[in-house]
Amino acid sequence: MTTSPASALEALLPDLGRRTLVMGILNVTPDSFSDGGRFQDPEAARAQGARLVEEGAALLDVGGESTRPGHSPVSAEEEQARVLPVIAALAPALAVPVSIDTYKAATAEAALRAGARIVNDVWGLQREPEIAAVAAHHGAPVVVMHNRESVDAGLDIVDEMRRFFERSLVIARRAGIADRDIVLDPGIGFGKSWEQHLEALRRLPELRALGFPVLVGVSRKSVLGRIHNAATAPADRLFGSIAAHVVAAARGADIVRVHDVRPHVEACQVVDAITRRPGA
Repeated sequence: MTTSPASALEALLPDLGRRTLVMGILNVTPDSFSDGGRFQDPEAARAQGARLVEEGAALLDVGGESTRPGHSPVSAEEEQARVLPVIAALAPALAVPVSIDTYKAATAEAALRAGARIVNDVWGLQREPEIAAVAAHHGAPVVVMHNRESVDAGLDIVDEMRRFFERSLVIARRAGIADRDIVLDPGIGFGKSWEQHLEALRRLPELRALGFPVLVGVSRKSVLGRIHNAATAPADRLFGSIAAHVVAAARGADIVRVHDVRPHVEACQVVDAITRRPGA
């Protein structure tokens, strides 16, 4: 009896599906909504990346352009100037894979050459579809996030996500990316009303039923602030972040994307102990 070779995603994340994985966020930007500017210096970024892995991150997501509401887009050249030194330093030194958080094909290409192993696209391969061919060429798995240019509160948000992901899957498959190297992300905090964010989390099992691993990122986002205190600073939303990710993990999320790694690792261990059968 022969077994099929592991996919690129399985090779990079062998525990995927067996436990909830925590993705550590490393923003090397001056204007991120939560920690803008703190890790813009390459040395500070490298130290933070190493710390997140020490705390239990199973992968590290490096981004060089803020995607917060009202952000100012940056050129691919500026984005690369921010992320490439950090990726080049961290990727060979860490025992976990680095992903590049970008929708730009040129930045994905440069980051993969620098040592990144995964492409995390907040526009689901649809802003610059050639990014799919870049990922395929490098054998890199992709995270496909749902997004919209504008909010339409009248949509059934899960049906909208299904249609969006169908378009993304066509792009990925045409480029040669295998389904088993694709992760779906409902895009909490992007292109949805407050109610739709909550609905997307509530109905996460319907998204999981599409047959792909699911990544959820709610860390420190304003959707949480509206629930308990709209004036709360992003860095003070730890408890709400943990609660949202615990619910997401219990409802089928395979990966949670967070700023605060250690508390989430411990919280997800409890969720997994309760909800996942040993050896699953």
